[in-house]
Amino acid sequence: MQLLQKFKRGNSKKSSSMGHANYAYTTARVRAMKSKILPRETYPRLMNMSIDEITRFIEESEYKEDVDELARQYEGVDLIEHALNRNLAVTFTKLLSISEGDVNFLIGEQLQKYDIWNIKTILRGKYCNASTDEILDAIVAAGRLGYTFLSELAAKGTYEEVISELANTEYYSILKNYDGTNLSDIENQLDKIYYVGLFGAIGESKSKDRKLFAEFTRMGIDLKNLMTLFRLKKSGITDPEMMDLMIDGGLKLSLKDIQKLLPLSFADFISELEKSPYWGVISDVVSPDMVSLIDVENRLKKHRLKSAASFSHVYPISIVPIMDYMLSKKNEINNLRIVIRGKAANLDDDIIKEQLVI
Repeated sequence: MQLLQKFKRGNSKKSSSMGHANYAYTTARVRAMKSKILPRETYPRLMNMSIDEITRFIEESEYKEDVDELARQYEGVDLIEHALNRNLAVTFTKLLSISEGDVNFLIGEQLQKYDIWNIKTILRGKYCNASTDEILDAIVAAGRLGYTFLSELAAKGTYEEVISELANTEYYSILKNYDGTNLSDIENQLDKIYYVGLFGAIGESKSKDRKLFAEFTRMGIDLKNLMTLFRLKKSGITDPEMMDLMIDGGLKLSLKDIQKLLPLSFADFISELEKSPYWGVISDVVSPDMVSLIDVENRLKKHRLKSAASFSHVYPISIVPIMDYMLSKKNEINNLRIVIRGKAANLDDDIIKEQLVI
């Protein structure tokens, strides 16, 4: 458990939030990294390739080192999956290594979501009796919890053992209430503590970068809450207790706004959304008789990406270009994963294309 002491958020605040943040240097490095993001015209080419051709393409790209590192352990689609996860972790760890002071601190706080993702993944694996390898397939060691430690957690026999190993983390106050049956509630609480931690990290500082970071975070909460509402409404759920799924702190959608939307039918919900600040983003893909929410989710993701890119141009030497790059990189990984999984499952190209965010 001593290993975990360095991952505790309280300790990182004290040390990482002090010191000078060299934004000019860090953003210059990040711009160079973003220049290597695959252009949108790459994806139609990938759609015309076989799995072997896509694998060769990825092997010859920025993912070469990751593929080479894992080629002895995996092959085919499994190799690509693990290479993508490794690349994301290495890339985000690099952001921490090239930054300092306040920017390093804010990046570290943002990456806490991967610690939470990995804890949830391990608990889900134990719940479903998944093998250690199956759990590790979904691990992205981009946070403070290292891959070795996460591998040890994944290898534990029971969820009780997993939680015991996390007793010295800030997550334990939530995890200790897991009884093997209330996983969705525990996952929801973990998501909430992530945002509580982010806002706590931002604090009352009036610096431009902290304000930009806060705005970036709050827009993300809006879009997450809006997507949760869509899923609830599409399923016909109007239970007021579902408010517990919502995250406080949104930029343009307050909890009061959401509370008014929750009891509505799907048709009435859409009608009310026409007054929403995000209606223009989704208006042409929303209708009362819509079958799938894929287009809505993709529109919201695209809006997030476009907003980040736009803010990045307005504030070129700030935290925003770094957040913009992190979103773009994660989106690239997601798109490549969608293509390779879709091809492996012999899905129709049109089905794969509609899931891509480009």
